[in-house]
Amino acid sequence: MGQTRTSFCRFCHALCGIQVTVDNGKVVKVTGDVENPIFRGFTCAKGRELPADHNHPDRLLRSIRREADGSFTQLSSANALDEVAERLRRIVDEDGPRAVAAYMGTAVVAYPAAGPLAKSFLDALGSPMYFTPGTIDQPGKFIAAALHGKWGGGVASFNESDVWMFVGTNPIVSMHGGTGVFSPSKQLRDAKARGMKLIAVDPRRTELAAMADAHLRPKPGEDPALLAGLVRIILEEGRHDASFCAEHVKGLEELRRAVVPFTPSEVERRTGVKPHELIRVAHMLSAARRGAVTVGTGPNMARYGALTEYLCVVLTTICNLWRKTGDEVANPGVLMPARAWKAQAVPMPPAYGFGERMRVKGLADTVTGMCTAACADEILLDGPGRIRALIVMGGNPVAAWPDQLKVIAAMKKLDLLVCIDPKLNATSRLGHYVFAPKLSLEVPGMTQPREQVPLLGATFHSFPKPYAMHSPAIVDPPEHSDLLEEWEVFYGLAQRMGLGLELSGTHLDMSSPPTTDRIYDLLTQGSRIPLDRIRQFEHGHVFDDERVVVEAADPDRADSLRLEVGHPVMLDQLAEVAAEPVLGHAGFRAEEPYAFRLISRRMRDVYNSKGFDLPRLMRKHSYNPAFMNPRDLTALGIVTGGIVEITSSRASITGIVEAAEDVPPGVISMAHCWGDVPERDDEFRSIGSCTGRLVDSDRDYDPFCGIPVMSAIPVNVRAAAMQSAITEASR
Repeated sequence: MGQTRTSFCRFCHALCGIQVTVDNGKVVKVTGDVENPIFRGFTCAKGRELPADHNHPDRLLRSIRREADGSFTQLSSANALDEVAERLRRIVDEDGPRAVAAYMGTAVVAYPAAGPLAKSFLDALGSPMYFTPGTIDQPGKFIAAALHGKWGGGVASFNESDVWMFVGTNPIVSMHGGTGVFSPSKQLRDAKARGMKLIAVDPRRTELAAMADAHLRPKPGEDPALLAGLVRIILEEGRHDASFCAEHVKGLEELRRAVVPFTPSEVERRTGVKPHELIRVAHMLSAARRGAVTVGTGPNMARYGALTEYLCVVLTTICNLWRKTGDEVANPGVLMPARAWKAQAVPMPPAYGFGERMRVKGLADTVTGMCTAACADEILLDGPGRIRALIVMGGNPVAAWPDQLKVIAAMKKLDLLVCIDPKLNATSRLGHYVFAPKLSLEVPGMTQPREQVPLLGATFHSFPKPYAMHSPAIVDPPEHSDLLEEWEVFYGLAQRMGLGLELSGTHLDMSSPPTTDRIYDLLTQGSRIPLDRIRQFEHGHVFDDERVVVEAADPDRADSLRLEVGHPVMLDQLAEVAAEPVLGHAGFRAEEPYAFRLISRRMRDVYNSKGFDLPRLMRKHSYNPAFMNPRDLTALGIVTGGIVEITSSRASITGIVEAAEDVPPGVISMAHCWGDVPERDDEFRSIGSCTGRLVDSDRDYDPFCGIPVMSAIPVNVRAAAMQSAITEASR
């Protein structure tokens, strides 16, 4: 039945190789591509549901405009571009280019041309207001790398490492976190078989933790204390690489003094982790020759996320787990320019506080971009420079941004909200215009975005080998549709507003639109392997013809070029941690205003806010379960499936509880990006609950990137009124 074509999945960032069956112009089946040299037939349930995504009955096939009464009217994409351009022109004339902003969500990884064209459009307009999830997902990675410095020899790959510590990340579910992107369960099993030591740091006993050689279970939000305790043991016992530190590191004595308070007994008091467990892990890390420490979304979203990342990079450095002179570079890159790999520190850009200054909270641009958590404030604050127009692509701010109530108020206050979205969601329903886009299998693709991820993060990883792939469009858009690629929206607006766009130093012809592949050619200029060569390999290819090794450090390099393990800003934060009062062990505490901590998690069959409307992915959970320890449920008088009210200092949400032995007492584990606006709260059984509503973006926000506490949120939980009524009626 049908014709089978080769491509790669773009449901998430993994980009698994797939075989796509097309019948009568429709995608009808997706399976793993066994001839792909990296994935070898692996794909996940999300990727296999691409046919349902492309053929979804709610998919928008034409652009729409919201009318005064809230209804939507279809219009041609050309007319929509005309109207949006005119409204943008009027806003810029009245309030200047800063009044126009764009937000590129995580789905842009599927469309490599979209982000660069959006940025080019804003640059041509003169607006610096370009926002991404980078400052609300894992901003600590980039900030820590900029403060600590990056090792020119690169981080060891998973396949060549002796030890790996996963802090608040579970690659078996997330397909991310260090192992690479294909069949993480198999990779972990193979790693253990060859002798790698796996360490999990997570309050939950996750799938990864069940496989680990050591599992440390700190109380939520206490990762910095635990990590500082590991650093203290390694330095105090002289287990650090003293010669490496003498040659390549600065700030070691300052670090040594800063971790003095974090004795094993003090770490136990703060985190609940036993001293012998902490010491064992410190010895495992310091005994290895190669390895890494990788951190997930949860610790980044907790308080002191940047400090957590920083201490993890510091551990990698003082143990010298980096690649060393003469080591082979497993993946020197393919679709990025070739570079020298040298065993020395690399200069880094400023971490934060440069460039455009925001009008709120004393924030400014950061190494990971403008502060997305403050975007709603910039919309709501009247006066010169207020954001009046926002273009959203590949994201759902109402579900994903912190402080949902504030975000909704901001979206409603905008003079112009433009969304590029294949289906209406919590954000695009509030939009004035929604452009209907082509989907991933209807456009060409390339794997360059996966290579770009590690550029700034000190321990970010790409593919485990120098692999790359290009895919042509696999299927035409649906018949009688009027769809645009995301980049065509920005190009079309620029045309109508008389703006010239520049990409990779090339001025685009504004009278004749380029093809997507022409844009890819520009984006990959000077790449180590030309894109035209990559196009020759239908199933992707590993370009390992050239052996690349880490070169020795430059003998005449500046002595100041060192890895900074004692950055004063980070050590000041560590001193704050040491001075904080120690909360009781997880559980009910009458003297605490909030007895529980709500931590974030990933769900296997969804990707942030994507996948909720695909029935096969929702077979197990059509809602966002509030996973809790059975002992807590017993104390609350609630059973699995019971309805609870979860309350923070900001707001309340309704949830459905599920007993989970892997969750420690006093903790609620829920995924983020679920749910919708408050008016739809009674549909929580089918759309889930939005944990972002519990977040107060004006309290405990990061001073660098503005992210508030989005994980380890202090909350209380009780049986909801409707559950109490159900229980009473059953008696």
